[in-house]
Formats: sequence, C-alpha cells, structure tokens
Amino acid sequence: MTIVIAEDSVLLRAGLERLLTDAGHHVLAAVDNANDLLDAVSRHTPQLAIVDVRMPPTFTDEGIRAAALIRAQNPDVALLVLSQYVEERYASELIAASNGSLGYVLKDRVADVEDFLRVVASVGSGGTALDPEAVQQILVRSRQSNVLNELTPRERETLQLMAEGRSNAAIAQTLFISPGSVEKHVSSLFIKLGLPPVDGENRRVMAVLRYLESENH
Repeated sequence: MTIVIAEDSVLLRAGLERLLTDAGHHVLAAVDNANDLLDAVSRHTPQLAIVDVRMPPTFTDEGIRAAALIRAQNPDVALLVLSQYVEERYASELIAASNGSLGYVLKDRVADVEDFLRVVASVGSGGTALDPEAVQQILVRSRQSNVLNELTPRERETLQLMAEGRSNAAIAQTLFISPGSVEKHVSSLFIKLGLPPVDGENRRVMAVLRYLESENH
C-alpha cells in the first residue's frame, strides 16, 4: 500500500515509517506539518494518509482539519487519524461524511504493533476503524450542542447571564424585560435542556454547566 505520514514527532514519524516499510508498505512521504501533508497527498495521491491531529504551528487541530480537506478534495485517499485526544468538531464531520476508508484511533488505545497494522490494512482496503471512546465522546457532545441550538436567542441570553451568576431580577434589568418573562425563559430552557424538577438537584447549576461545556468545545 502507498502511504503518506504526517506526524510532528521526529521519533514517532521515523518509527511509523520503519514499521510500515518493514510490513511491506511503500511510504511515499513523511512530513511534520499540515501544509506539507496536503502537498504530499496532491503530489503522490497515496492510497492511505496517516495523520496526527496536533501539528505545527498551533498544535491544536491542524492535522484533522487537513484530513477533512483531503476527504473533500481526494475522496479516494483513505484516512487514518491518530490522536492523543478527541477533536469533536472535525472528527464528527469526517465520520458523518465517510462511506468507509476512515480510521480514528486514540494513540494510547493502540494495544500493539499487530493491532495497528490490522487497522492500517482495514482502513486502506475501504474499511472503518473508529475508537469506541472517541465515538462516545463525539456523540455525547454533539447531543449537548444540538440541544443548546434549540434555545431561542432570548433563552440563550438568559442562560449566558445565569452563567455569569445573575439573579432573575438582575437578568430582567439587563434584558429590559419583566421578571415574569425571565421566569418563563428559564422554565423553557430547563425543559429544552432536559432538566425536569428533581429533588436534590440544582437545575440552575446544571443548566450553567451545559452552557459552559458547549462554550469550551
């Protein structure tokens, strides 16, 4: 199989190249940043691209954004994303748009060399290999995001002010509405967030936590 590797760690990149070569694969290029990855894929059109999520310059999501672009521009190139963590936005887009030839594997869950080579062979031949932990995180956070999207603009403003610690009276003053309207917005957003009255549970705190989680992802 012809393969391009994108991994910023010199040792890991060299290790992957040696491992894949010893297994009989042909590594066409091994690069350390997203721009060189895109150039290598465009130039060589490999059967498989192995991509690390975090690469220069910001070490956040350059790799997986490049993977999403490869999937859009070169759909015949199989993608195997290796990550220390789950990058929900682009991972969910890749999975949703995929009809196969896609792997998303957390590095610390690759048990051994044979497991990794099996994943490479599966993804390269059109299969799908998704880490169950990654899928669970994507689905959970996607559901939270979708629920918050159901809030009206006024309900979202109310929730934001709640997150700032404002009382209903203070929210009413800030939004120039009546306290009764604030109570209606609060009750409505509780329902939309799936927070019915439960003894011992502070719905206001739970609603704020949902909001903060959405803002941080």
